Amino acid sequence: MPNKFLAEKLSTQTSSSLSFLAVAPAKVIRGTQVFAAAVDDIARLGKRPLIIGGKQTLGEIQRFLEPILDAPVLQCLCTHYNRDCSETSLLSLRKQANLHQADVIIGVGGGKALDTAKLVAYQLDLPVVTIPTSAATCAAWTALSNVYSDEGAFLYDVGLARCPDLLVLDYDLVQTAPTRTLVAGIGDALAKWYEASVSSGHSEQTIVISAVQQARVLRDILFQKSLKAINEPGSDTWREVVDASVLLAGVIGGLGGAQCRTVAAHAVHNGLTHISKNESIHGEKVAFGILVQLRLEEMVQGNQLAAAARQQLLKFYAEIGLPSSLNDLGLGDVTLRQLVSSAEIALNPKSDIHRLPFKVSLEQLMAAMVSTTAPIDTSYTMSRVSVLGISGEVEQ
Repeated sequence: MPNKFLAEKLSTQTSSSLSFLAVAPAKVIRGTQVFAAAVDDIARLGKRPLIIGGKQTLGEIQRFLEPILDAPVLQCLCTHYNRDCSETSLLSLRKQANLHQADVIIGVGGGKALDTAKLVAYQLDLPVVTIPTSAATCAAWTALSNVYSDEGAFLYDVGLARCPDLLVLDYDLVQTAPTRTLVAGIGDALAKWYEASVSSGHSEQTIVISAVQQARVLRDILFQKSLKAINEPGSDTWREVVDASVLLAGVIGGLGGAQCRTVAAHAVHNGLTHISKNESIHGEKVAFGILVQLRLEEMVQGNQLAAAARQQLLKFYAEIGLPSSLNDLGLGDVTLRQLVSSAEIALNPKSDIHRLPFKVSLEQLMAAMVSTTAPIDTSYTMSRVSVLGISGEVEQ
């Protein structure tokens, strides 16, 4: 990592009086057919953009990008990342940026493409523009990049110095994405409430209180409008849900910081990436992780509100098509060894799961992961979902 990154990390670790908030992109352009209007803003950031996206994605959406690609004031070079935001991809892309003498990075695609572009720009100290092609995550907004192995396993995240310099949200482009990506984005955005409320619901800090309340508003919008949005792509309701998943979800993480961004649901996602066969996408694993987190609150704390919330989510998930179990994620044949490995990764000492207000054991997490659809039962105790019980349900 560059010295700048290490210095910034050191400053945040050694100073108790300083804190940094990267709340929002410097500018957001949203609407239909907005790329022509974005050219001048991009040109103010740089004249030699390196455009980073998935190889297939860049080919499929080239017609949308033509106003940028054909702009006389810009000398664009398109390139693609290698499946994931991995160290291998980052190294290759930095070399290409230097050869092109890029003075601005443009990320085009889903979460991993945008995370890659943001991190390349950060490492080269260049401005960055994000262009989401789906509503699957809030990566277009945030000052954060997740880094994965070349095989797709989560490794670590990097907090960036600032949010993107420009976010361009074109609804026509986003509407070309499969419905599944919007559903996944809803799952990812829902996690903001369930994670922020459990980690920061009792905070007395003004900004954190604001973030938690925004997360509650976000949850309510998604509960009320998601089904109609899915059934009516391109409608006003659909746009509102896209805005909720891409923009408002990002606001919450920007205001509240890490503790309002990721807790147990994202930790479960991170563990699952080490055993997943890539049949599920980010927001689907996070949505499953919300159920695991609520299950933990039930089992460890005896929290009946969490039990009721889980049942509410199970009904909502069934309506819009989010996964509720390992089987739904394509992991119905997971072995006990794989389950242990995933849970151990989710529980590593630096994991966000430790933002929960109680300690979680390996046995408890594994039990929660295999009982996300269990009915509410006040007598349901840990002794009834022991690891021995799990081994009967999970192929060894």
